[in-house]
Amino acid sequence: MRYGYWLPVFGGWLRNVEHEGMEASWAYVSRLARRSEELGYDLTLIAELLLNDIKGIHAPALDAWSTAAALAAVTERLEIMVAVRPTFHHPARLAKQAANIDQIAGGRLALNVVSSWWKDEARRYGTTFDEHDDRYARTSDWLTVLDGAWEQPSFSHEGSHYRVDELIVEPKPVRLAARRRPTIYAGGESEAAKQMIARQCDAYVVHGDPPERAQPKLADMRARRDALGLPPLTFGMAAYAIVRDTEAEAERELARITNVNEGSPGYHNYQDWIANTRLEQQVSLADYSVSNRGLRAGLVGTPEQVADRVRQLSEAGVDLLLLQCSPQLEEMERFAEQVMPLVDEPRRAAA
Repeated sequence: MRYGYWLPVFGGWLRNVEHEGMEASWAYVSRLARRSEELGYDLTLIAELLLNDIKGIHAPALDAWSTAAALAAVTERLEIMVAVRPTFHHPARLAKQAANIDQIAGGRLALNVVSSWWKDEARRYGTTFDEHDDRYARTSDWLTVLDGAWEQPSFSHEGSHYRVDELIVEPKPVRLAARRRPTIYAGGESEAAKQMIARQCDAYVVHGDPPERAQPKLADMRARRDALGLPPLTFGMAAYAIVRDTEAEAERELARITNVNEGSPGYHNYQDWIANTRLEQQVSLADYSVSNRGLRAGLVGTPEQVADRVRQLSEAGVDLLLLQCSPQLEEMERFAEQVMPLVDEPRRAAA
C-alpha cells in the first residue's frame, strides 16, 4: 500500500467546523508537504477548484497549479498529483506547463484529470460547462492532445473539441523507467467515464467504499483494461481517517464531524455536486461532510482496527490511499506513527 493525502488547499475538510487549525496558506501546506516526506508519505493530491467547496465560496482557496510548482521546488521525494479540469485549461498550454513543472520536480508530477461538476463555479469564472457525457468526450480529446504533445517532436490534431497544428512542447516531461509520462489518474462511475479511463489513463481513483463494494469495481476496471491489451491500471481510494486510542473516542469524533445541516457553508455546493454527477449509489449528507465519501472507507477506530481495514482494502485491490484528516498535520503524524507500522505486521510475522 502507498499512502497519499489531500493537500488542504481549502483550509480543512469539515463543512461544519469553521476553523480546523490548518489555514489555506502557502506557509501551512509547504510545512505539511516537507513533514510528510519525513513521515514516509508517498504522494499529495492538490485539488483544483477556484472557489472554496468546503468552507463556502467566499473563503480562501489556494490555486492548484502555482502551488504544485512551488512544492516541486521545496520537496525531494513526494509525488505531486495535481487535479486538472479540461474546461479550464487548453491541452497544449497545459502540456507545456506540466512538462516544465515535471522538470522542476525531477519526474514527480502526476495529473488527476477531473471532468468539472460545479456549474456555479463555471458561471462565475466565465468558462464552458459541459453536460455529463459531453465532459468525457472533451476529456478524451484533451488527453489525445496532451499525450501527443509529450510523445512527438511536432504534433497536429483536429478533434471534436481541440485543434493544434504542428504543436511543439520542449522540454518534454522527465522520462523514467517506471513511467513513459506523468501518471494520469482519473475517476468516475458512469459508463462514459469508465470507458475513457480504461482506454487513456494510467490509474483509477474511486470515492471511499468498504472493501466488499470496492473489489468488484476495481475488478471491472481491471477486466476492461485487459480487454484493451494495455498495461494494468493502479487503483487509489479517497479515505477519511480517524485514529484514536479507543473505539469510543473515535466514534465521538465521527459524530462531531458529521452534523452538517442546511445552514452549513458547503451545503449548496453539495446540492450542485449531486445534480451534476452520476454516482452508482446514493450519497447522504453525512457522506458529504468530508467529501468524496471518505468515511465509507472505514478508517475509523483504534490503530489496530484502522490497520486491519487498510489490509482489507489492499486485498480488495487498492494500491493507494488518499487520506483526509483534521487537523491534517497532527493526524497524519498519528496515522504514520500508529497505523502504518501495524499494516505490514502480520506479513512480517508470517515471514
